[in-house]
Amino acid sequence: MNAILALEDGRIWRGRGFGAEAEVVGEVVFNTSMTGYQEILTDPSYCGQIVTMTYPLIGNYGVNEEDPESRRVFAEGFIVRELSRAYSNWRAGDSLDDYLKNARVPGISDIDTRSLVRHIRERGSMRGCLSTVHSDEQAVVERARSAPEMVGLDLASVVTCKEPYLWTDDQSQAYGSPVLLHPKTSQAGAARVEPRFHVVAYDFGLKHNSLRNLAALGCRVTVVPAHTSAADVTALKPDGVWLSNGPGDPEPLTGVVENLKKLIGRYPIFGICLGHQLMGLAFGGRTYKLPFGHHGGNQPVKDLTTGRVEITAQNHGFAVDADSLPADCEITHINLNDNTVEGLRHRSLPVYSVQYHPEAGPGPHDPSYLFERFVDSMDHARQDKREI
Repeated sequence: MNAILALEDGRIWRGRGFGAEAEVVGEVVFNTSMTGYQEILTDPSYCGQIVTMTYPLIGNYGVNEEDPESRRVFAEGFIVRELSRAYSNWRAGDSLDDYLKNARVPGISDIDTRSLVRHIRERGSMRGCLSTVHSDEQAVVERARSAPEMVGLDLASVVTCKEPYLWTDDQSQAYGSPVLLHPKTSQAGAARVEPRFHVVAYDFGLKHNSLRNLAALGCRVTVVPAHTSAADVTALKPDGVWLSNGPGDPEPLTGVVENLKKLIGRYPIFGICLGHQLMGLAFGGRTYKLPFGHHGGNQPVKDLTTGRVEITAQNHGFAVDADSLPADCEITHINLNDNTVEGLRHRSLPVYSVQYHPEAGPGPHDPSYLFERFVDSMDHARQDKREI
């Protein structure tokens, strides 16, 4: 198939199509990871986005049944320099090409992804259209220009679960053996710890590896939809509340923010990615759109409380405005590339959040200790209740 990628500013790339015969629109972003394309494609945080891989060869180890991070492919389209149509890995069950065909997601290869990434870095992420069905360049450009803007777009409501559910070992096995990142756990697929705490997890577009990590540390996890009320969360009698990653702009989620305000001070709360941004809004801060976002598995972050530098996996296009935060909110982490806020915590309450992805899948495991910190905060809260 021939394929066209067009940006809203009129820039066009022609290449070879793969995956589905389709035409899609979305925000064109780039990811700097070398591996993990299946996890990236199935990360709900990429809903509404067409993903460009900066690593030049993609698809050489195929896809499998163990690595999806959600129920389906959420990326709107996929852009690579070279697609490997031959794949080799002992776990592989299919090619990337067929995987995207079955998911009805189009891809484009054989384009200069370096020029595309440089263009985005200079001009910022912008709307685009990827078409493997039309050859009229101007029509594809107009489709890109008609796509919705990411600012003001509520995508968490699109990707969230419809009903609450209990995360179980059976569900984990359905999406692959649990990947236990915590240093106190042994091998992937090791026996789970007996549940000691009950966590209510808000699903704004969560990845299953986060739930696996919570379960591995002794948490029974109830997943709830994004707009679940604070009263309904309280009725579940949790020991802690976890806020997931997710796509889109956090500011339209005003109802979610109001619910979080009611939960702050009642339970230990840990948020990541979109959950971090929503926590910043609940504290009284503001968020803003980044020029081209942070997407990849090699983002350096400094922990201001320890001086330690971690290499982190990230996927976000918005950030918390540091100058908007109140005095009772402390910035704990910053991005060493651009000094944006990467972590927050309340100065007196067991409430904290990070902008990056401590669950990895894919990515480095440097920040996996954050899950243990959350469990410790629930343990301390339980002890405080006993003393009272």
